[in-house]
Amino acid sequence: MPQPAVNTAPSPAVPSSQLTLAVVARESVADEVVALTLADPGGERLPDWTPGAHIDLVLPEGGTRQYSLCGDRWNPYTYRVGVLRERDGRGGSDFVHRQLSEGTPIGVGGPRNNFRLVPAQRYVFVAGGIGITPMLPMLKSAALLGAEAELLYLGRSRKTMPFLGELASYGDNVKVLPKDEHGPVDLPSLLGDYLPGTKVYVCGPQRMLDTITKHCAEWPEGSLRTEHFAAKQQGAPVRKEAFELELCRSGKTLVVEPGISVLDAIQSVGVNVLSSCRTGTCGTCEATVIAGTPDHRDSILTEAEQAAGDCMFPCVSRSCTDRLVLDL
Repeated sequence: MPQPAVNTAPSPAVPSSQLTLAVVARESVADEVVALTLADPGGERLPDWTPGAHIDLVLPEGGTRQYSLCGDRWNPYTYRVGVLRERDGRGGSDFVHRQLSEGTPIGVGGPRNNFRLVPAQRYVFVAGGIGITPMLPMLKSAALLGAEAELLYLGRSRKTMPFLGELASYGDNVKVLPKDEHGPVDLPSLLGDYLPGTKVYVCGPQRMLDTITKHCAEWPEGSLRTEHFAAKQQGAPVRKEAFELELCRSGKTLVVEPGISVLDAIQSVGVNVLSSCRTGTCGTCEATVIAGTPDHRDSILTEAEQAAGDCMFPCVSRSCTDRLVLDL
């Protein structure tokens, strides 16, 4: 008989692939933005990554924060991240700015990639502020592949926009559009109409993402890919009632009551699922769906990926059906 899950609040789990790396370089790259270069203290090779990937920095209290990799993916011995100090954040970026100096050890999980660069004839990259970080390796990869690529880089002012020096080598393929010089940017006009073979990648504030998503709504499926700083606004779940959840590898069946997240329900019966953001933005807790229809409430999957229904993020997503079976 399925048992109702209790409403527990387990501590965030640290990644099973966690490494302990050291800060080997620290550079101020813009107002309130530092770039950290990390390496294995013993000089070991680091796990490979692809453009769009992020790593988890494991904070002393056990929480994690995700930062996009923005260094040279062909250098197997270092990772680089850019971190904006968020005055109204949860404290992770403040810790990075205050505590992580050269030589400091830090736990690192990943890398993971929810923002993969897929083949295209033409790319348009749009970055807002610190959203430039995943675009740096994407732009470099596009150049290596010989694809046409353009970057639109928005920010408040040049002094707040990191990595401008690195972008200078791309010449007119990069448009730097600080607000104090250009005023509000008309993104729909800059993007224009759809051109066959084009993929648009966007990372930045939610308002910018919403504007571009609306403009590209009639473009072919898969033409637009976005990465969110924060979770998208969601309405009420599809179903208000409890549902049955089967964890097939663990041999457990339970009832997920309204108001309890699937992730908390799973962990309450002793099944460990790695998690980090708990907002459906980092991808750490991804689970394979074997049966049932998930109610996707994440900010990661595309519409096509959600329609496939073969995976979900239990920190925020629920079930549309009476029964849901996960490969856990």
